[in-house]
Amino acid sequence: MSLSAPFIRRPVATTLLTAALALLGAISYQFLPVAPLPQVEFPTIQVNANLPGASPETMASSVATPLERQFGRIAGITEMTSASSLGNTEITLQFDLGRNIDAAGRDVQAAINAARGDLPANLPSNPGYRKSNPADSPILSLGLTSTLVPRERMYDIASTVLQQKLSQVKGVGQVFVRGGALPAVRVEVNPAALHARGLSLEEVRAAIAAANVNRPKGDLEAGDATWSLAATDQLMGADDYRPLVLTHKSGAALRLGDVAKVTDSLENVRNAGLTNGKPAILVMVFRQPDANIIETSDRIKALLPELASALPPTIQMQVLIDATRTIRASVRDVQIALMISILLVILVVFVFLRSVRSTLIPSVAVPISLIGTFGAMYLLGYTIDNLSLMALTVATGFVVDDAIVVVENITRHVEGGMRPMEAALHGAKEIGSTVVSISISLVAVFIPILLMGGIVGRLFREFAVTLSVSILISMVVSLTTTPMMCARLLRPLSEQRHGRIFQASERAFGRLLGHYRDSLAWVLRHQRLTFAVSIATAVATVALYVLIPKGFFPQQDTGRINGSIQAAQDISFQGLEKLMGRFVEVVQQDTAVENVTAFVGGGNTGRMFASLKPNHLRKETADQVIARIRARSAHIPGATLILQAIQDLRIGGRFGGAQFQYTLQGDDSRELFEWAPRVLQKLRTLPQLTDANSDLQNRGLEATLEIDRATAARLGISTQAIANTLYDAFGQRYVSTRYTTLNQYRVVLSVDAAYWQTPDGLRSIYLRARDGALVPLSAIASFRRGNTALSVNHQGQQPSVTISFNLPPGKALGDAVTAIERAQEEIRLPGTLRGTFMGTAQVFKASLANQPWLILAALLAVYIVLGVLYESLIHPLTILSTIPSAGLGALLALMAFRIELSVIALIGIILLIGIVKKNAILMIDFALELERRTGCSPEESIFQACLLRFRPITMTTLAAMLGGLPLALGVGTGAELRRPLGVAIVGGLMLSQLLTLYTTPVIYLYMDRLRKAAGRAWRALRARPEPAGA
Repeated sequence: MSLSAPFIRRPVATTLLTAALALLGAISYQFLPVAPLPQVEFPTIQVNANLPGASPETMASSVATPLERQFGRIAGITEMTSASSLGNTEITLQFDLGRNIDAAGRDVQAAINAARGDLPANLPSNPGYRKSNPADSPILSLGLTSTLVPRERMYDIASTVLQQKLSQVKGVGQVFVRGGALPAVRVEVNPAALHARGLSLEEVRAAIAAANVNRPKGDLEAGDATWSLAATDQLMGADDYRPLVLTHKSGAALRLGDVAKVTDSLENVRNAGLTNGKPAILVMVFRQPDANIIETSDRIKALLPELASALPPTIQMQVLIDATRTIRASVRDVQIALMISILLVILVVFVFLRSVRSTLIPSVAVPISLIGTFGAMYLLGYTIDNLSLMALTVATGFVVDDAIVVVENITRHVEGGMRPMEAALHGAKEIGSTVVSISISLVAVFIPILLMGGIVGRLFREFAVTLSVSILISMVVSLTTTPMMCARLLRPLSEQRHGRIFQASERAFGRLLGHYRDSLAWVLRHQRLTFAVSIATAVATVALYVLIPKGFFPQQDTGRINGSIQAAQDISFQGLEKLMGRFVEVVQQDTAVENVTAFVGGGNTGRMFASLKPNHLRKETADQVIARIRARSAHIPGATLILQAIQDLRIGGRFGGAQFQYTLQGDDSRELFEWAPRVLQKLRTLPQLTDANSDLQNRGLEATLEIDRATAARLGISTQAIANTLYDAFGQRYVSTRYTTLNQYRVVLSVDAAYWQTPDGLRSIYLRARDGALVPLSAIASFRRGNTALSVNHQGQQPSVTISFNLPPGKALGDAVTAIERAQEEIRLPGTLRGTFMGTAQVFKASLANQPWLILAALLAVYIVLGVLYESLIHPLTILSTIPSAGLGALLALMAFRIELSVIALIGIILLIGIVKKNAILMIDFALELERRTGCSPEESIFQACLLRFRPITMTTLAAMLGGLPLALGVGTGAELRRPLGVAIVGGLMLSQLLTLYTTPVIYLYMDRLRKAAGRAWRALRARPEPAGA
């Protein structure tokens, strides 16, 4: 008795079990989270430290280096990068995929604590860390604008209310507020007026610090009463500080307002932000690396009405960028593609079976198999994302195969005169082993993917498991529910009535089968020619694989653009702010752009984010929009705007000016800084690259003070006093703190703006000597103009320079990588410098090296499974001989549509390994059965098997092809991600169907002769007499 017999004889139990499977899947679907891709981000932590006014070299040596030495001892770090700029150091730590981010955070905090003793004592606060990747793009961006509320007040509200509340949302990793700074009392001293009254900057600083305190005073007790002590020891606003008495001269009080301009202003005046051309405060929300983007965004949006009600009515809050809009649209469009695939597959079944009853059976098996898969996805913690839905879309062509094979075989017996019940029992038993062979060998294709490490393995593990589960469920349904429905729904031959359409289609199929019979007979008479075609196909497949352009992940159009404004290194903040406004105007004028935001905050760079209109409202892709904006912005002198389309898959922790990174490292920073511009210049000449830029910023202007230490010592002026005075004058120094119920606000000391806008202002600085006289700074120091670094970058504790680049239209990442490696050899980079690809380019190189091994591993896994199932070493080779034709068809289709061989396309080729061998399995199973049952020759048995299985082979191939057709057509949001998979599958199936129907029988005969020859040789070897005396 076969496995199917109990289910055929017990229709009620089988129906209830099937319904239970469908119900479980339907319920599970409601609880599956939605995401753009499987959750495979590297655990990433960002550490930030601030020391206002400190130079990049100071931040790198005194802050970054001590922290990096401690972080270097943490286990599991795969990448450590740091960027030190004026007053700020950011260190990014990327961990192994298997590392728990919370445990990594505890290790990072312990390392910060251990490094605290080596950090500068005047750090305003301890370094902090957040579980976010600075290279990511915000999932949500808010803009605050107002015509009445000043910028510092809007920033204060955003920082105090919005930032705090948003940071508490589950899944949020970091919330940045840009475009301004917190309110502060700014004391801008006039050095000339200060010197005229005999005071130094250090004395002003000390007076301010002493005048504003917030200390406990104790309490008074008398009898049964207690009085708390309070005092007006805090000065809150500029009006409170302006009359502050610094000293008395000739009996008159010298007040702060006499020597300084005291205003309610900003902590840092070198900040600006724009939203669609209007001054704005920007709130950008980043998620934790392991958080679901849709769920996190939904939680934030649910909180927005509450946050809006907490704002003054004169402030307008607008959602500028929403990363989930295109994600939801992409998932919706792939769901539509899935439904179309199901309908097309059912249509194929109907065309071939031409019976509503026969078509109804696979029509039930397909949705049951797919819906049941949702239950397994829920138990495994998977998401509804582009890859899992693509797996289900492709699966429609797979899961129907089993049902088609079973229904067609049972129908053939019914047409032969059997009763439906008898035909179901006999046909299911006859075809059961074939169905198991097809399904198990198809699942075996995914074994190498399941065992892959790294981010590519993690990314496609969900795809492979989802597809494998659907195939296994389909196998079970096809061996239980499908034959049961055949026994109940199919009519005996005597009760069937066929109309003219049926008879006409039957005659058409008969003519097609007749042509195939004649052509197959000709092929079997010319076996050597056919075998040569098979060999040529294999050679052509290998040649095309070498020649086809290779990429990593299809370039997506997420509807979001990330930009970097790079100006001359000696530009002023005012100049950069004007350039930002011009670039925002150019981007905003593009008809495809919906919102654009930008901000600058010191240095010579700015950031820009833009959201594009929905796909149905624009004709251009994101890359085409970028190319158009690039051409329009090129005429703006003084800066460059570099744009890149934001991708759902972002690898690496360093933010670059473009999408891909190439990093130079060396122990000698001078040598590194000398060669990095040469390498950049060479890369800019390569046609495979565009937007090549570098993070080397070592040409900023610097005014260096050469201190005459002997003179300073004679006058009693210490180096510490000189450094403190310079910090007072030019560092926007925090000299006091004002405490309120909601926040803390600084008092910032500097010289008047007229003195810090040129190095000549140094000549107006005076210091107090030992004898009490004021000595000009020029008396103990000379000034020298030179260049300095605006940023200092490290990669793994070593100095580094990262060159970022984008790809021009029509160029693949593999072409760019090859060109860069060739250029590196041509310029003869010194051996002390090392050039390596980072981020996405690094993972691409690793995946490219693994691709041949992945294909070989898939072939080996299928061979082993087939060898076990057939108990033969020869028949699996016959089955695998069908694969080169599929590979050739896939590669030809990809090249015809100018699609690079990306990881998505490679997965399609690996899927073809599992699909096309089905044709050979159907032929060989029946050929072997005929040989055993009738004793006919291999030539006759394979000829009859090909004719007998022509209909199910054609049906299953067309079903798989049409299942992938909606993906190949590439319509809707996110189509660029699905298209390579569909094109590879459809192209491979078209050519393999044409060739394997003829080559498989010939190879079967050659292998049969080989098997018999090997058997004769083995028997002869065993019959050979042993040597005497052995």
